[in-house]
Amino acid sequence: DTQPPQDGLTLVQAWTAARRRLVAAGIDSPVIDARLMLEAAAQASRTDIVMDPYRVLTQAQADRLDSFLTRREAREPVSHILGRKGFYTIELKVTPDVLTPRPDTEVVVDMAVKMTAADKPFRMLDLGVGSGAILLAVLSEKPLATGVGVDISLAALEVARENAALLKLTDRATFLHANWTEGQPDGAYDLVVSNPPYIATEVIATLDPEVRDYEPMLALDGGRDGLDAYRLLASEILRVLKPDGWFAIEIGHDQAFSVEALMRQAGAFNVRTIKDLANR
Repeated sequence: DTQPPQDGLTLVQAWTAARRRLVAAGIDSPVIDARLMLEAAAQASRTDIVMDPYRVLTQAQADRLDSFLTRREAREPVSHILGRKGFYTIELKVTPDVLTPRPDTEVVVDMAVKMTAADKPFRMLDLGVGSGAILLAVLSEKPLATGVGVDISLAALEVARENAALLKLTDRATFLHANWTEGQPDGAYDLVVSNPPYIATEVIATLDPEVRDYEPMLALDGGRDGLDAYRLLASEILRVLKPDGWFAIEIGHDQAFSVEALMRQAGAFNVRTIKDLANR
């Protein structure tokens, strides 16, 4: 469809109108969300919007944008509407079967990159791999590294495998259907990473609709106090790590004391907590 809509909506007008709709709907990040959906609907880049703001949308593009905005007004995450999300230096396919990668989780990747040498091969394990975000972001930065991603969800593993293929990392990433470290040998990994479910069950009902209504519960619910996964993982992470290996795990903002204690009790040392991008 190459016909412009009757009112001849331009890129800049479409962005402004989309932003206003999202503000009226109480969306947290209306400017960014409006731009991302406009780019996808109009097949335009950020540069196009800046350099060619008076380019007119076709009717099909305007209709597509309207459909995206209607879904976002219902609080469906942008990542689900567009089917993708940028994370660290990579872009990932995202579906309702996986947790949408968050910028704060990039801190785990940062730590993993700093912990490992650039010029030496190493083997890593990602427990609860989801979309493949952490594993694939690290492998993208470390060309000599190989890794295994484990998940209990077959649907999530399908997404992770597709992301590995899209990023041309299939030869260095293996994906296994298992419950955490089940079947993993002792002392096999230089690095273990994980972003396990850590939200207390009773808190889930209070979460934003984007999370509560659209994200997989398996990736959110950490049990009565949010610490179920860490109780299980503390000793298991150390079991599968080499004696001089490292681990990096995401935790809830108020769980540092508890998770550090669990890791130390299991025998870990040099345990420390760092803040995420929100300074939590």
